[in-house]
Amino acid sequence: MRIWSTLCSLFTIVSIVPMAHGETMKTAAYGAWKSPVSAASLTESAIRLGEIRLDGGDLYWLEGRPEEGGRQVIVRRMADGTTRDVTPPGFNVRSRVHEYGGGAYVVAGGVVYFSNFADQKLYRQAPGAAPRALTPAGYCYADCVISARLNAAICVREDHTKKGEVDNTLVAVDLTAGGAGRVLVSGTDFVSSPRLAPDGRRLAWVSWNHPNMPWDTTSLWVADLDQQGGLKNRRLVAGGKAESVIQPQWSADGALYFLSDRSNWWNLYAWSAGKTTRIVDVPAEIGEPQWVFGQSSYALVSKDEAIVRLLSNGFAALARVNLNSGVLTRLALPFVSLHQVRAGQGGVYFLGASATAPEGLYQLVGDGVRELRKSREANLARDAISRAEPIAFATGDGATAHGFYYPPTNPHYRAPAGTRPPLVVILHGGPTGMALPAFNAEVQFWTSRGFALVDVNYRGSAGYGRAYRNLLRKNWGVADTRDAVEAARYLVAQGKADAKKLLIRGGSAGGYTVLSALAFYDVFSAGADYFGISDITSLVKETHKFESRYIDNLIGPYPEASQIYKERSPINHLDGFSAPLIVFQGLDDQVVPPNQSEAIVKALRKKGVPVAFLTFKGEGHGFRMKRNIIRSREAELYFYSRILGFTLPEKIAPVAIDNLD
Repeated sequence: MRIWSTLCSLFTIVSIVPMAHGETMKTAAYGAWKSPVSAASLTESAIRLGEIRLDGGDLYWLEGRPEEGGRQVIVRRMADGTTRDVTPPGFNVRSRVHEYGGGAYVVAGGVVYFSNFADQKLYRQAPGAAPRALTPAGYCYADCVISARLNAAICVREDHTKKGEVDNTLVAVDLTAGGAGRVLVSGTDFVSSPRLAPDGRRLAWVSWNHPNMPWDTTSLWVADLDQQGGLKNRRLVAGGKAESVIQPQWSADGALYFLSDRSNWWNLYAWSAGKTTRIVDVPAEIGEPQWVFGQSSYALVSKDEAIVRLLSNGFAALARVNLNSGVLTRLALPFVSLHQVRAGQGGVYFLGASATAPEGLYQLVGDGVRELRKSREANLARDAISRAEPIAFATGDGATAHGFYYPPTNPHYRAPAGTRPPLVVILHGGPTGMALPAFNAEVQFWTSRGFALVDVNYRGSAGYGRAYRNLLRKNWGVADTRDAVEAARYLVAQGKADAKKLLIRGGSAGGYTVLSALAFYDVFSAGADYFGISDITSLVKETHKFESRYIDNLIGPYPEASQIYKERSPINHLDGFSAPLIVFQGLDDQVVPPNQSEAIVKALRKKGVPVAFLTFKGEGHGFRMKRNIIRSREAELYFYSRILGFTLPEKIAPVAIDNLD
């Protein structure tokens, strides 16, 4: 493991590679520039970092490895700086609770407990020993904490042993005898974030019910935990209607901290002796939507100090907080994206990325950082990196939406005079997700070829406060779609995009917005839909429990609002489709079933619209395998080259496009 430079302000910036002496810039059409970022390079020596954990002086994290079929591996870094894989071959540390997972492992006293993706059993792995299953088949586990008093792992459990909707409960799994677990908390549709007080005698957790999502309305509870695992004296700490409470943490002195958006922003609060105090009052988000378990946007460093992640206008920053006075001091660090802020015996750790450096694992040292692990190398000269430019634009219906514009950037090329670049409009998923301005090799894949991009934080996106998230309520398929269209129009008006070469791409909910834009607007030349939704009525009947009532708030309850479901389903508006479309779908997707893609492709083929369709075995909601990531990106590039009529400088396997010729 390489540890960079000294112990103060150690942040790696991409090395500057000057143009060779005498080399001249080439003139070529936008989109046809030869790029140093190949589709293969998106996965070569690249990993996904996640789920930081601390155990004594040891540091643990997850690595998702495309070159190992997307397998997730626990890595341990010991106090002396040596690292090694903990997870043996044949195991994949990934939970399927809520399908999106997270909170897939916990460490206590050097013993690792983890969910294995293939069978979803909870395993115990002692140092030097092989993993041993603790639980039977038919259940999924996540977000566990270890209770020494009970000799148990207290976990969120999904029960898949019965027909119908799965049961979500908090259970205690005996660490010696194993078993499916004894139910501690039930009676609500969802539970998360079990957290034990330092003395092990109080348990906090979060719950919510349909049709709410955890960023809509949740409740934070505390109960006394007796020696037999019984819960007594249950009381509501925070939450209720129109308040999202997330990420509870106990301090060493027994105070319970949490994030609440009751002020419009997820700010930090503390509950002690029955009294709640607001610690931080700032118009910025400390938290983010709980799509996965195990999120951590702040860390309690001592009884007097916390480190928090602030997100304001799309940009993230770290800050120190005095827990007594609430005084907040921002740290002068180059990161624009921050996650997994954790503190323990070894210090403060987090995942961070800047505008020019990919995400890495860092340790906070004083007011600087030490890099411990990279997700990948940037492999680009600084002048070859396209940097995000924040934009805000009118939506045409009285609101303002946001996004990040990336200009085409390649120091070796220029476009013919008087031409403007094709624009790729990107829609994130969720729809309560967010676009961040951090270095992303996929963005550079396009910009280095001469494409401009705009990553749209349409109404409903996180990072701009609860009120902005709520602008999508009852307006899904309308506000988000309009924002995508108006972002493109805005950049055309600014002279930053060619009005005849506008492209739109997105996945999941973003894929739905792609289809809606093509169905209801004649603006885009082509679209790329990654596992998007074409028929909302069908989806609401088939999707998993976590999101099965999500659309109640986004559109309206079903079947009462069934007519609106029909009106906003792209599959019912085929007359509006004329632009070519490429569709990508994982065949194991449980969130957006493959029939959503199959239906729109079949209908467009019949109508005569140019359409390409690629499916991937073994992939779920998002692609993790190296070969599939490469194939999908190359196929999308090839598709755009055919539609826009430019010649690619590299050889790419062709894609069959029905109805094109």
